[in-house]
Amino acid sequence: MKVLHINAGTEDGGGKTHIISLLAEFPKSEVALAVFEEGPVAVEARSLGINVHVLGQKNRYDLSILSRLKSLINKHSYDIVHTHGPRANLFMALIKKRINAKWVSTIHSNPELDFETKSLRGNVFTKLNFFSFKKIDLILAVTEKLKTVLTNKGLIPDNIEVIYNGIHFTEVPSDPVDLTEKYGVPDNHFIIVHVARLHPIKGHEVLFDSLQKVKYKNIKVLLVGDGPLARDLQNLAKTLNITDNVLFLGYQKNVNKIISASNIGILTSHSEGFPIVLLEVANQHKTCITTNVSDVEKLIPDSTFGWIVPVRDSDALSKAIEEAYETWEKGGLPSMGERLFNNAKERFSLDKLYNDVRNSYRRVLSK
Repeated sequence: MKVLHINAGTEDGGGKTHIISLLAEFPKSEVALAVFEEGPVAVEARSLGINVHVLGQKNRYDLSILSRLKSLINKHSYDIVHTHGPRANLFMALIKKRINAKWVSTIHSNPELDFETKSLRGNVFTKLNFFSFKKIDLILAVTEKLKTVLTNKGLIPDNIEVIYNGIHFTEVPSDPVDLTEKYGVPDNHFIIVHVARLHPIKGHEVLFDSLQKVKYKNIKVLLVGDGPLARDLQNLAKTLNITDNVLFLGYQKNVNKIISASNIGILTSHSEGFPIVLLEVANQHKTCITTNVSDVEKLIPDSTFGWIVPVRDSDALSKAIEEAYETWEKGGLPSMGERLFNNAKERFSLDKLYNDVRNSYRRVLSK
């Protein structure tokens, strides 16, 4: 079995983690990666010894790579091409009839919301995305809710399988970074870590609004990530008078060490696939607060594991932060973190992801 994974190459979040970690599980002789542009996906894949093909797309509208992509697939006799992301899906749809391989695609997020901030252009991209879905031999949705979205759009349920994201879990957490020495965080503060792109879909404005309402003031939120909203969010923090409560750390390589040094993780997204960042928080034996996105109830089945709040509800979020603060004061967060870790390790391991995907490959090849 020979499999070529395809991605635009600019991904630098949970999608990249999913692609690289999955590729790393397969024997090197069975898999390769094609990216449209040189970027973080190619760099990390090469560092792990994965065979990488860069197609050299000049911009996202450059169709000249279609012939190179077709030749790459047919020349190397790949049995399966596995795409990730709207651009990869669209380009595969345009050459589907000219390749000999079966086509599998992982849908990582709600395609109805992928381009929600792009107005007319976003509507066009969304329609093109759904156009490409109809040509895929097998879709892997990362949650049951995402499968429902796709079937409600007329896609055939039998052509969609649900395979949850997974990571490699470790029994011992990462060595925590010294937050006081490196970032000047006082010792007596309740530390919340938020790892996400600074992007509208991630709900930072709801988090900021909730921080205004929380009655406890010795709280510090570490914002790990960069993105187009960086300046706007910094200005919003000043306007809301919460600059003492938030710390913009930008992009960080040592994310696990920062999570390990924090008391709790938080996710405030308006929409997600299955958030890998929550698995990364659990892997550091920490509990979390999350909005009710995707199938998070499978990770947090009840309130002894963590907190789930409605999307875009700053009142509910502020209440959850206060409850977590009070639990921290009583020393109750570590046991919740252990409970979350054990559940995550059992249900969302990288080994399970690998076996599920490999079995899906076998099924699609047998059709």
